[in-house]
Amino acid sequence: MEGQGEPRWLSPDERDAWISLSWLMVKLPGEIDAQLQRDSGISFFEYLVLAALSMSPDRCLRMSDLAQHANGSVSRLSNVAKRLEQRGWMRRAPSAENGRYIEATLTEAGMAVVEQAAPGHVAAVRRYVFDALTPEQVTGLRDIGRQIASQVEGEHPGTPSLGRALRRP
Repeated sequence: MEGQGEPRWLSPDERDAWISLSWLMVKLPGEIDAQLQRDSGISFFEYLVLAALSMSPDRCLRMSDLAQHANGSVSRLSNVAKRLEQRGWMRRAPSAENGRYIEATLTEAGMAVVEQAAPGHVAAVRRYVFDALTPEQVTGLRDIGRQIASQVEGEHPGTPSLGRALRRP
């Protein structure tokens, strides 16, 4: 392209960091998914959906918001929601406040699934991530994760803000 110079190539340290991060982005979700499938019979995406609902007020979210929290498309979430409904773990219905929106609600059976899956999931996260880090590195990981997420979110308006991340009451 006219007016553009040489690309800003990565330095050796940046390249090494990028290779490590890339490996992590590919490998870690697969390990987490395998643990959840083995121990609880659910996928990582299903767990993200159920956990997001479990931490929401009244265990209820608009489908569009739930898709953002689970980092999936609305169509992917719709397919998963159908399976979760068939299992009796969630239900969908038009919003009482605005019928144009569909809301997903976690059922008691769905909450039981989250409560059963959470200990093994947390143990895997601890084993793969936090047991390998010092407290200072955990703080650094948090800060780095937030900074990178902020960069990515800035390129994709409408994604959930980290400040609005779901938290257990």
